[in-house]
Amino acid sequence: MNFDLQKRRLYGILDMGYVTPSETTRVATEMLEGGVEILQLRAKGYEPEQILELALPLVAICRSFGVPLIINDHPEVVVKSGADGLHIGQDDIRVERARELIGPGKILGLSTHSPLQAKVALDEKPDYIGFGPLFSTPTKPEYISIGTSRIKEAHDLVNLPIFCIGGIKLENLSEVVSAGASRVAIVSGILKAENIASYCRSCLALLP
Repeated sequence: MNFDLQKRRLYGILDMGYVTPSETTRVATEMLEGGVEILQLRAKGYEPEQILELALPLVAICRSFGVPLIINDHPEVVVKSGADGLHIGQDDIRVERARELIGPGKILGLSTHSPLQAKVALDEKPDYIGFGPLFSTPTKPEYISIGTSRIKEAHDLVNLPIFCIGGIKLENLSEVVSAGASRVAIVSGILKAENIASYCRSCLALLP
């Protein structure tokens, strides 16, 4: 499938730090029903075989919603599962190598943690970048939060789709949008919501 990332605003991350394996398909379905437009499976500490087992049913669910499934960190899982793309960090394999491993036609995302890294990413040519963490987040405790003041600078430097990430929740989303963001990735806010689908709809309503 050909996905226009420019038109996608809400990126949901199914982080296995918040969800048990038996909950993944239910939670993913609720996220997609709520309007999540990109779904990432992030399973730190899991073996590739375990991630593949989690990913296979998610591929089918995402296809039924017309939403790309992105796998965090593991290109081999992308290939074996038929997922739509890979997301890598600054300390992982480089973008060029990642493309070789996942093959043509797949989405490739790269985490960036400063406007300078965002600018450097232009030369590497990922399909999108994550920019953050904007706020302190238990998902990435080792990173110092950027704050919202650098959002506009990053967007001025980079003509790729930028998904702001890191501690973004419904209660601070308006602040993030006011600072210049048009796309966001949300983790714990969605996964800890009492009604996941409703929470996602409320987030989408605030995005331009």
